Amino acid sequence: MTSSKKICVLGTGSWGSALALTMAQQGDSITLWGHNPHHVEEIKISRLNPAYVPGVIFPKNIHLTHELAECADAGAIFFVIPSKFLRNVATAFAKVAPRFSGTLISCTKGIEHSSGKLMSEVLAEILPHASMAVLSGPNLAGDISRGLPAAGVLGCEEPALTTRLLSIFQETSYRAYSSSDIRGIQLGGALKNIFAIAAAVSDGLGMGENAKAGIVTRSLAEMTRLGMAMGGDRQTFSGLSGVGDLMATCFSPHSRNYQAGLQLCRGKSVSEIQHSMVMVAEGLPTAQSAQACAQKLDIEVPIIDAVVDLLHQKKTPQEAMYDLLQRKLRSEEEV
Repeated sequence: MTSSKKICVLGTGSWGSALALTMAQQGDSITLWGHNPHHVEEIKISRLNPAYVPGVIFPKNIHLTHELAECADAGAIFFVIPSKFLRNVATAFAKVAPRFSGTLISCTKGIEHSSGKLMSEVLAEILPHASMAVLSGPNLAGDISRGLPAAGVLGCEEPALTTRLLSIFQETSYRAYSSSDIRGIQLGGALKNIFAIAAAVSDGLGMGENAKAGIVTRSLAEMTRLGMAMGGDRQTFSGLSGVGDLMATCFSPHSRNYQAGLQLCRGKSVSEIQHSMVMVAEGLPTAQSAQACAQKLDIEVPIIDAVVDLLHQKKTPQEAMYDLLQRKLRSEEEV
């Protein structure tokens, strides 16, 4: 990270807004960038962002902008951009700061469909002179934006840089833990979105608490199996970015991916779901990306397969859940 202490957040959605609000608790100036000039101006004038964090007032130390050039001199930039737009935003930023040498912190929970790359890999490809970190965990933006306590894990392979980044959250309502497993942290955050869709389908079909507990538990096994094959550490999937995030998104009605699963049960298509939601349910595009990765590595992922079948309307919700129950018997010790 450069000597600059300037902190920027790219993305005025729910999670980007929540992060800016959290880091602003220390009293330091935070720059929040949004791609839509009209939306940015509305927040700047009203100090409110009702579409994403209703009822929360933005303090004066959060500076709003739609100009990426205003972030070129930052020491740390938090990328909180939907996965399908992250490459475009990073490329646009590289045009105004081609040799950016600060730190990029990826907060996006997804896998790029066209390449199978994690978000940190996309950023490193486009901005190779920057240092890299990731942030993930059971972080429902609505609670965090209101200052309620939360915890997450910050992944970085440079110990000194990790310490400096953790200090950004000191004396805030957000407790950040550290890890060097950048891949595992991102994989846990991306894969759990898919499993939240399956958990919601179970609820939508009225299958009961026992069935849902079984789906969530087997989802963790599937997350661990695929995540390890893709380079993550087993221990990471037992932590905040693994089982922690899985629990939050599978059990909270405020989870976007959970809501997407409920809408699938009501017969909505993926296109209808995406158009009805203000925020992005990352599990929808990530499901097929994860399945492609699993097929390439020859890893068995029955729950991900079932979700993909649902998204492509190859099976009804009832058929997908029934087929999972009819799978061959196996030992729970098989990961």
